[in-house]
Amino acid sequence: MKYETQKVALPFFMVAMALFTLQVVFGLLAATVYAWPNFMAEVMPFHIMRVSHTNLLIVWLLIGFMGCTYYLMPEEAEREIHSPNLAYLQLAIFAFAGAAALVGYQFGIHEGREFLEQPFWVKVLITISFLMFLFNTSMTLLKGRKTAINMVLMLGLWLAAVFWLFAFYNPTNLAVDKLYWWWVVHLWVEGVWELIMASLLGYLLIKMTGVDREVIEKWLYIIVGLALFSGLLGTGHHYYWIGAPSYWQPLSSVFSTLEVAPFFAMVVFAFTMFWKGSRNHPNKAAMLWALGCPTIAFFGAGVWGFMHTLSFINYYTHGTQVTAAHGHLAFYGAYVMLILGVITYAMPQIRRVQPYNQVLNMWGFWIMTSGMCFMTFTLTFAGVVQTHLQRVLGMNYMEVQMQLELFYIMRLGSGIAVAVGAGMLLYAFFGPVREQVPAGGTQITAGAGSV
Repeated sequence: MKYETQKVALPFFMVAMALFTLQVVFGLLAATVYAWPNFMAEVMPFHIMRVSHTNLLIVWLLIGFMGCTYYLMPEEAEREIHSPNLAYLQLAIFAFAGAAALVGYQFGIHEGREFLEQPFWVKVLITISFLMFLFNTSMTLLKGRKTAINMVLMLGLWLAAVFWLFAFYNPTNLAVDKLYWWWVVHLWVEGVWELIMASLLGYLLIKMTGVDREVIEKWLYIIVGLALFSGLLGTGHHYYWIGAPSYWQPLSSVFSTLEVAPFFAMVVFAFTMFWKGSRNHPNKAAMLWALGCPTIAFFGAGVWGFMHTLSFINYYTHGTQVTAAHGHLAFYGAYVMLILGVITYAMPQIRRVQPYNQVLNMWGFWIMTSGMCFMTFTLTFAGVVQTHLQRVLGMNYMEVQMQLELFYIMRLGSGIAVAVGAGMLLYAFFGPVREQVPAGGTQITAGAGSV
């Protein structure tokens, strides 16, 4: 580590990975219910499993973004974090708010709006914590060096905070509610979060390829422009069937199609920088995540998103398992893999050892990614069958669900594979250090390393 306060990222990474583990557990429980509908019906209803699964995803990703920011900001700004103690305090507040919401869900305490189920007081605590985080990182930036990486990153984080405020607006009219609800959900994951993704990916490529910063920053500006240009009006593909004006259907069919462009640009960007660079960075596992992230994101968010974004197709596929297939692979590729890649790069430096447990880390990568891809395929096939039987032939919803049982069992199997890969990855991060074998040398082992 070049700066001592980069170690502030460690507790953020640890909390994020703990919540990630819980998210996987609740996902497995929900997948089991799809295969055997009465599973735990009296103990924990399905909707509680689902809300826990989805909320844990959002919370741990946000905490992961915070940890990544605290790790890279000192290097990019060339100064220590403004206040490490403030960082620890805001993490405690955020983690408490998330834990309180999760416990409350188990007792039926929630507001009922998908992804925004948190009680009002929890939303307030989340807002306070996020503002503390933005103050801390912005002060670090203002007093230090300004680069395209940290400026785009902070722009994405500030815009995420601005759009989060619409979570507090809860109109009584359902159509109006959905109109503004998407200003949080869509404009986060298909808008401003893409700025965060591009900047973190750019940071990893600068560090690991040795390509000149100016080249990477030019690519970054192109990606940001494409993301904002397509993502903002692309919001309208959620307005097709909620009572919004009909002009959203042709308009957003066009701009939603263009949303593929920034993800394709990120794939070209990552692999171009990789081939231009030296390709001899010792942390091969981190490079694998850096290349895998935009690739899977392109297929999950780009290709699978395009498959059902045109209004005349979405008319039939809306709300089917096709949507679930897209959501799983898009979130995994764009944001889960990104944070896991930054953690893979940062942990050896935080623990002050050479890159370690890389073979185990790579096994975790391939098992998790293969499991998630297989899950996406099974959900896609299930969604196609569901669309035909339910939306075209007009069969009853529950009759159709019985026809999808085999797909749901396969989805559960792929979820178990994801859990196995995640367990391997967590052990690779936080377990005893086993350093890489140097080229032509003998194996080196070490203790746990200093944390």
